[in-house]
Amino acid sequence: MEQLIRSGHEMWIRVEEAGAIGAARRAATVLAGALGFAEVARERVAIAVSEAASNLVAHAVEGMMLIRPHLFPTEAGAEAAAVEVLVLDRGPGIADLGLALRDGYSTAGTLGVGLGGITRMTSAHDVYSVPGKGTVIWMCFTADDRPPPASRVSGLSRPIGEEHVCGDAFACFDTPRAAVVMMCDGLGHGEPAAEASRLAVRVFQSHGELPPVPLLERLHEALRASRGAAVAVARLDRASGRVRFAGVGNIAAWIVRPDGRQGLISLPGIAGQYSRTLREYEYVAPPHSMIVMHSDGLSGRWDIAAYPGLTARSPAVVATTLLRDAGTRRDDACVVALKVAS
Repeated sequence: MEQLIRSGHEMWIRVEEAGAIGAARRAATVLAGALGFAEVARERVAIAVSEAASNLVAHAVEGMMLIRPHLFPTEAGAEAAAVEVLVLDRGPGIADLGLALRDGYSTAGTLGVGLGGITRMTSAHDVYSVPGKGTVIWMCFTADDRPPPASRVSGLSRPIGEEHVCGDAFACFDTPRAAVVMMCDGLGHGEPAAEASRLAVRVFQSHGELPPVPLLERLHEALRASRGAAVAVARLDRASGRVRFAGVGNIAAWIVRPDGRQGLISLPGIAGQYSRTLREYEYVAPPHSMIVMHSDGLSGRWDIAAYPGLTARSPAVVATTLLRDAGTRRDDACVVALKVAS
């Protein structure tokens, strides 16, 4: 069973004032309706998103929500769609997450449902919080309330400032045997940068089965029609943990363990304009590690040791936590987290 994951169709909402609660609720329910959710299912989405947004307004600092569709394969081989919501803040964090998830536990200023109630309304969820750093909540809603397959890879992108399009993008093929991740950072920002990244995603959709260097060559040639980009490709063999990597430009890539990380080598250059002779590097990722790739919209100075237990969380929570803390508002940003083995 193969799954294609790519960035795009993401709606970011800043949730710091009460008026944003309704905006978040409407965005999520409109998306649910577009995906064919019945009224009862849409109401479940509305209540959970409203409560999460109320918590941000009451307690958080720099609260944000990301609302987007999440496509996943079914056992019958078809494709189904879910509503995915990521909630992030730089607030005080949750000192006792177990207590916060108990039935009946709530805090003043919310709808009274509480974090436990929010998670019960989801089809799947994950929560990560560090006191003094903030909280990240991942919520996924399916039309029939059945949980989607556990995801082994997730990523997200965020445009610079008030831009409506992001010049950074990623795409990934994930199968039981192998996973391939491509990330593109179009030069500059705005529509020309976004078009370069969309072009790279289309090339990847057609040729993602190629080894990293031949795929990078295809991308380099296709991007001549654009302003150019930084591009990198990582291919993971799940049975052996072998990682084959090739990159041009400043896409950062790491093999991340709970106690540290190893950087992957990307060569100088600009795909579509100029580069050195392309070269593939090979690494071995240990069991229960992950591969993290990000554009230069994130600082590379993050320290995984500052996030106890993060590598055990879902890829969506890992990627969102890193974007929140390492991301800069001075550039488009994109990050992907890929689990090596469960």
